[in-house]
Amino acid sequence: GAMVVFFDDVPELRNHPAMVQKSDGAFNYMTTDLATLDFRLETWQPQEVIYVTDARQQLHFRQLFTIFMRWHPEAKVKLAHVWFGSILGEDGKPFKTRSGDTIKLADLLDEAEERALQVVSSKNPDLPESTRREIARVVGLGAVKYADLLPNRQSDYVFSWEKMLALSGNTAPYLQYAYARVRSIFRKGGLDTGVEMPAQPGGIRLREPEELRLAKHLLNFGFVLGTVAEEYRPNYLCNYLYELAGIFANFYEKCPVLRSEPPARATRLALCDLTARVMNQGLDVLGIETLEKM
Repeated sequence: GAMVVFFDDVPELRNHPAMVQKSDGAFNYMTTDLATLDFRLETWQPQEVIYVTDARQQLHFRQLFTIFMRWHPEAKVKLAHVWFGSILGEDGKPFKTRSGDTIKLADLLDEAEERALQVVSSKNPDLPESTRREIARVVGLGAVKYADLLPNRQSDYVFSWEKMLALSGNTAPYLQYAYARVRSIFRKGGLDTGVEMPAQPGGIRLREPEELRLAKHLLNFGFVLGTVAEEYRPNYLCNYLYELAGIFANFYEKCPVLRSEPPARATRLALCDLTARVMNQGLDVLGIETLEKM
């Protein structure tokens, strides 16, 4: 007969037995997933194994993890199922082609680059085509990635080219532009090769409310990264970077940088440098490239 595992001691699985071998001896997904997990632990000894699928697989992975820990109670590994919602079209239905087929990722990314190229060409028609295409590649791919990581991963979201490629709002192009804007400060000041760090005793001195607010937000970066990793929530990092861009814009408006006098100038340049580095690293964690000029 078939080989089935029952979960009488697990309330949420009590009415959901799992088959690991069919009556004719054939295997199923549960069988292969158990064998694969066993192989991974024996071969690589990972501390944590993360499965990323859509919400429909929740029951399967609860069963899988429970069975595996019964099979290998000595295993010192954290097993996690990171599930996500659905991508919807602007009509509120599952995102598909006009013919009803599933959209291929390669085609989606190609279209993102072409749409970004149209935006770049309209705003900077005098740039060489090779430069415009490189900017379009970075912006287009970044826009798709960011739009997918920004929502709560367990919620459905609506796919919109117009929103994801916008240079305003919580989008990758906006953050990429914000980073490029910070970097432009150093080019204007002839400081491309380094940062003019504070020379006065005590290092950076924060005197203005906008300086203090920016510095405090920068200090939270490590905490946010830890929370993102612990809870598998990249949207926390997206929102942190978006807030950083807004806080920096307010700081830059209220606190002149290159026109300020020492020691304020050195402190503000240091804050600009830290902002650029945090934005660059944060976007890199999300798999998104930055540009020195846009």
